[in-house]
Amino acid sequence: MATQFDKFIATMKKVLMLDQADLDFGIYRIMNRKRDQIESYLNNDLRRQVAEAISENASNDAEALQKELAKLVSTLTEAGMNPDNAPKVQELKERIARCGNNEELENEVYSHLSIFFGRYYDGGDFVSQRRYKKDVYAIPYEGEEVKLYWANADQYYIKTAEYFRNYRFAVDGDKFCEFTLRETTTEQNNNVAQNNMERRFALCKEMPIEVIGDTLHIYFTYELYPKATKQKALVEAAFDAIKDAIPAEFISVLAPRPTESDRTRTLLQKHLNDYVARNTFDYFIHKDLGGFLSRELDFYIKNEILVIDDINARTPGEFLKHLTVIKAIKMVGMKLITFLASLENYQKRLWLKKKFVIESNYCMTLDRVPESLYAEIAANDAQREEWVRLFAIDGIERDQRHTAAYTVPLSVEFLKENPFLVLDTKFFTAEFRNILLASIDNIDEQCDGLLINSENFQALELLQEKYRGRVKCVYIDPPYNTGDDDFAYKDCLKESSWLTFIENRLQSSRAFYQAGGTFAASIDINEIDHLTELLDKELDRINRKANITVRRASLTGAKVINPGPVNIGENVILYNNNISKWQPQNAYRAKGYDNRYGTMIVNPQDDYSKWKFSTVLEEFAKYKGIQKSKLKKVLGDAYEEELLQYVIKNAERVIRLAALDEDSIGSKAIEIKKESQKNPTHIYYLERTGANDYYVINGNAILFYKDRLKWMGDGFVPVEQISDIWDDVLPNDLHNEGGVQLRKGKKPEKLVNRIFECTTSEGDIILDYFAGSATSGAVALKSKRKFINIEANEYFDDIPLKRLKNTLHGDTSGVTNLYQWKGGGFFKYMRLEQYEDTLNNLTIEPTNISKDNVDFYGGYMLGYMLDIETRDSLFNMQWFRNPWNMKLRIIRQNETREENVDVIETFNYLIGLNVTSILHPKKGVCTVEGVTRRGERTLVIWRDCDTVDNDALNDFFRRMSYSTRDTEFDRIYVNGDNNLENLRTDEEQWKVVLTEQEFAKRMFEDC
Repeated sequence: MATQFDKFIATMKKVLMLDQADLDFGIYRIMNRKRDQIESYLNNDLRRQVAEAISENASNDAEALQKELAKLVSTLTEAGMNPDNAPKVQELKERIARCGNNEELENEVYSHLSIFFGRYYDGGDFVSQRRYKKDVYAIPYEGEEVKLYWANADQYYIKTAEYFRNYRFAVDGDKFCEFTLRETTTEQNNNVAQNNMERRFALCKEMPIEVIGDTLHIYFTYELYPKATKQKALVEAAFDAIKDAIPAEFISVLAPRPTESDRTRTLLQKHLNDYVARNTFDYFIHKDLGGFLSRELDFYIKNEILVIDDINARTPGEFLKHLTVIKAIKMVGMKLITFLASLENYQKRLWLKKKFVIESNYCMTLDRVPESLYAEIAANDAQREEWVRLFAIDGIERDQRHTAAYTVPLSVEFLKENPFLVLDTKFFTAEFRNILLASIDNIDEQCDGLLINSENFQALELLQEKYRGRVKCVYIDPPYNTGDDDFAYKDCLKESSWLTFIENRLQSSRAFYQAGGTFAASIDINEIDHLTELLDKELDRINRKANITVRRASLTGAKVINPGPVNIGENVILYNNNISKWQPQNAYRAKGYDNRYGTMIVNPQDDYSKWKFSTVLEEFAKYKGIQKSKLKKVLGDAYEEELLQYVIKNAERVIRLAALDEDSIGSKAIEIKKESQKNPTHIYYLERTGANDYYVINGNAILFYKDRLKWMGDGFVPVEQISDIWDDVLPNDLHNEGGVQLRKGKKPEKLVNRIFECTTSEGDIILDYFAGSATSGAVALKSKRKFINIEANEYFDDIPLKRLKNTLHGDTSGVTNLYQWKGGGFFKYMRLEQYEDTLNNLTIEPTNISKDNVDFYGGYMLGYMLDIETRDSLFNMQWFRNPWNMKLRIIRQNETREENVDVIETFNYLIGLNVTSILHPKKGVCTVEGVTRRGERTLVIWRDCDTVDNDALNDFFRRMSYSTRDTEFDRIYVNGDNNLENLRTDEEQWKVVLTEQEFAKRMFEDC
């Protein structure tokens, strides 16, 4: 039978992930390298400390009781009484005997520790478990009027796409088994068959298993299946398909690993289930686990052990014994909390560290590309093939519009005639890209937008320094948490998972707003209440501006079958970040002819005093040559449209009369009103500054229809100012907008454009970190805004990137007509290192720490081990000897491969550099010039230190005459130790900074 200590060890193994001894990836690999040391500490050092604490306190208690007993015996003996007959003597002897039972006290300590730590841990996360008892947990409260709190408050939601694509575990110590995802189709996220489909893990049909060296590889796919397909059934089918094909040397994967519910489970089945679970559900990292558990331990001791009402009922001895247990629980509990906090803080550091840019490329129309590069472009088959796929250029023949037809290879003349073909630098050599970028002055200023493939929290953290205080509008369309929107949540934590997910990103994006900037979010009934409460907390309730209702569907189809109100609406919530500086724009919507404007001035060319009037219909009938009574019959369905166009064409003489409210007009207007009532046939005129002039007849103002018109795209239309009900933004062809399709959640360009119309002006920056199909980016391009779009999903290439290329090419859908969009421009797109990539690249370098100093060794084990022993895999100065040769193992398209890191681009974002030029003036050297957000004129010199030593660097610096320019730099960054600062004259102020030191500081400064 397991002892309390055994149960305690089992609990701690689970909490410390030591029960996953056969896993060999990410944080598990690191923990398993230290497994023996940690278990030794728990089984020996910690156990000894508990015994010593109990023994010390118990011996002190026994000594006090012995003194009390001796004194009592002496007193009774002197009084001539037999001490053995005294009840008090018997009681003291029994208490002394109990003081010697240290094992009982130790068991009580271990029991409480097991209960406490088991209460806060669940499947990789520290979450308060539900307890059906009053007042089990303490919620921090500082006296706010309203407190918003949830199970995962104060944590980071770190689920990123599908977690752990490669899952590796040991078999018999010297062999391994690895589950690996493989793609079976080149069409990622095939849009043709996404309705009622969801991704599932399934055994790869082609060569499902393979032995490579000491590893058995089992290959899986993660593809679309009908929703009714159960993941459990696919896992069982996978096991049945491969169990008889396992090679003899790996037969141990079929060793039994039974559970209470499944007595026949094998090792392979265990890991298959774990693999799917880790890829299916999210988990969290606590922001301050040490503080949280310390507070909870104090509360647990007060609430569950030291029951205040029982103090008076206890004897002093019993109370002292109780305090002995409490002291031991507190001492051991705090040591374990220190260790757990160090582990959690380590993972938090990995999560918060700024991530590397893995890839950066540019998409630009050919009108932005020097013609000197056209010959190389024309010869590039990969680029030509993409243009065929995206723009069907193979259908272009010589005709009146084109003198150059499509050919293979393309001709330079063909490129010149198609200036809005979109070049993607990924298809070209580094040399080509360098020449192209060197041709663009003020490259960041010229760039129309930024598209990032990354988990959005990681991208926001990297962008903060560059875009702090620069974004005018943040618009997001997050998952609605419907249970059917691909948002993964932990069992029983659906709402709290979503709240934590959104809160983390709201907090990270706070730094981006301009003063008076706007936040807008699309949401529906499922989470509108929670989102509003969260925004009230993060942006302040006083900054809540509007809750707009948007019609998103029509009253048709299956949605009208169920009784009750049919849900065809969703919402857009608007907040600003500084109510005193918020300056929203007026926005308008088209409306039909307002027939209150039913009068027309017959002779507008005459002086206003001679105007004559007729009805609009009479003048329209004359214009059409049709009797007024027969207009509708003759014109039929075209009647209303033709009448509207006639009114618009004559809007300067179409009028209506409106009463003048004396409470809202000035004294001059009141005087004219009264005068006109005395002479009702005469027209009076009042000139006004900053407003429309008044024409008054018989006490009424003459209102002109022209003042109800606004230019929209290709003409004037009658409009009205928008309200908080938008029922006119749903197009008939939403699924085709932008030339891409999205399974669910695609937003109309008209909706997003209206949000931007209300909140931004031309040239403003818009941030959308749930970009989806990049509707916001497309609208920004068409409306002359700048955009930052962030999208994590694997459909990045096929949907948002494709859509923005279509937009540059001159996409004709959406709000194109409104802005007379023709195409042209360029944007940058990047892919970032992800949290799982960071885990994937961890290595450990053991440090020999002597056990002679028990306290020092314990402190190292509990607080510093992981940080010290993995630091070189997180940041290594040697990487910077050649910035073009740094590599990481990156998970891309469900497979892990080694890729170069774009160190130069990463550094630009770390220091917040607005780049003006990127040059490669000589082999092994790159220079980046720009201005930081703080206004520092900056030069960054990158070099291959193996080919460009310090003498060569100094010579290069002199030849470039950097120090003699009119615009002297404030700061110069150089990688590798150098003596460049020796070249500075007494009159110059520039400062040289070692790039790798600044890089390390910026990358980890918020960790």
